[in-house]
Amino acid sequence: MSNANKLIIRRELQTYQCDRYGNMRSGILMNELQGMGDTNAEMLGYGRTFIHETHVAWVVTHYLVDIIRMPRNGEMLEYATWPAAHDALRAVRDFEIRGANGELYVRATSQWVLFDLANRRIVRIDDWITENPWPTDMGRAYDRKFEKFSDFDAEKTHVFKCRFDDIDENQHINNAVYAVWATESTGYEYRDAHILKRLELNYKHEISPTTPSVMVDVCIDGNTTYHKIRTDNGDVNAFVICHWDSRTTQ
Repeated sequence: MSNANKLIIRRELQTYQCDRYGNMRSGILMNELQGMGDTNAEMLGYGRTFIHETHVAWVVTHYLVDIIRMPRNGEMLEYATWPAAHDALRAVRDFEIRGANGELYVRATSQWVLFDLANRRIVRIDDWITENPWPTDMGRAYDRKFEKFSDFDAEKTHVFKCRFDDIDENQHINNAVYAVWATESTGYEYRDAHILKRLELNYKHEISPTTPSVMVDVCIDGNTTYHKIRTDNGDVNAFVICHWDSRTTQ
């Protein structure tokens, strides 16, 4: 794979980034993916500076994350990301997290659109990205189709407060927070008995920082949990599907 447009970062996983069992937290995982994507986009000329100058922003529609083995406290990790593909309206960004010996721990893919902040509409990528950052030899980390998630009948609803620290520089609730809401909404007993293996997010609408509370409808079907994140104004803001393994030893 060509490294020209690929970002690779190596660093140690810290204690504060891990849960009670020493595994990377789901919110930290999503923040790491997002941070790598931001850094790589800036490196390629269409990141934060591009957004501030053009008022056209990247908006994520999907994250599909396959956790082969969750990174653990103290491990030296290699994070990698690259722009994997695009068409007229959608761009794909892939990710990998590997251990010090090169073992693949996490692979992920994401889909993004370019959004005109003034006109509040999606725009054509090639009208704004003139230098092609999608070489044909980049390959894929996790080759999955991006599809709309189906609705479901909820068994319970968990209510979360929108915190000031959940707001990002784009002035809405940060994307990684949705993963935390979804995994936490299963309840303590379920979380304590299971290990997250796959995380799939389909974002629908942003959540304003002034939103007083967020409802997460939940359906638990064995080792698969379904989550619908919504607000009082009637919007469904995201669907999330989590796949888990039973925690047998650790």
